[in-house]
Amino acid sequence: MSKEIQPAAAPENRPQKPKKAVYVTYFVLRLSVIVMLVAQVFRGNFENVLLCVLTLVLFTLPSAFERRLHVDLPDTLEIIILLFIYAAEILGEIQSYYTAFPYWDTMLHTINGFLCAAIGFALVDILNREERISLHLSPFFMAVVAFCFSMTIGVLWEFFEFAMDQMFLFDMQKDVILNTISTVNLDPNHGTQAVVIEGIQDVILVLSDGTQRALGLGGYLDVGIVDTMQDLLVNFAGATVFSLIGFFYVKSRGKGRFANRFIPRVLTHAEQEKLAPQDGTECGQAPEE
Repeated sequence: MSKEIQPAAAPENRPQKPKKAVYVTYFVLRLSVIVMLVAQVFRGNFENVLLCVLTLVLFTLPSAFERRLHVDLPDTLEIIILLFIYAAEILGEIQSYYTAFPYWDTMLHTINGFLCAAIGFALVDILNREERISLHLSPFFMAVVAFCFSMTIGVLWEFFEFAMDQMFLFDMQKDVILNTISTVNLDPNHGTQAVVIEGIQDVILVLSDGTQRALGLGGYLDVGIVDTMQDLLVNFAGATVFSLIGFFYVKSRGKGRFANRFIPRVLTHAEQEKLAPQDGTECGQAPEE
């Protein structure tokens, strides 16, 4: 059973103040998405129009998260979330960065692991501070829960990609070209001895009508598994980094400027009451004076 400790003290160097950098980032990104939406309407590409609408909806999630859970997202973390959404939907999908830049997907999965660990850590911190719930986890177990939360989200996303590929042939689990494979299916004795084939330069498909087609890709076409494992590995890396940051943050009772840039802070009751009249204020809109 974990040792019972008090939650990390709220850092004193993060007072509630207008998030000017967040407002500017939100305004610029939203304006860019709206321009992109109009352009896609004129081109008649309504699939991309839906992606633009989805992006605008996703942009409201950080502020909704803050209001719903009574937390304060650090400016740095909130800007990273907004840029992540824009990079995934607008640049990745509409601008085809996923294919133009081979490591674009890897970068986003790494950031996703980091952000999901931040959300998991914030949820545990909220439960730690909730007087009605008897839950007081040590810094180590808070980090473990944040890590597991992030990895679970990563696995569920891979399940989603696999389902889309199987049902709608979307190819969300991107294929990888390999020059060496090993498989037990080629064991002449029909046993479990893996047969290794090296130096593969092409694959020829024999279709149902007997015609043949060379893929011309320079190797064997792996269908998804390498991409899935790479995504989970970089998700693992991102989740590990944030879990370590969260561990030392709680261990030091909320001190340290670097960690404070990424750790959501639970608002006190006094801060919640002070911000109550501004509950309708959305991200990107400065509170009325």
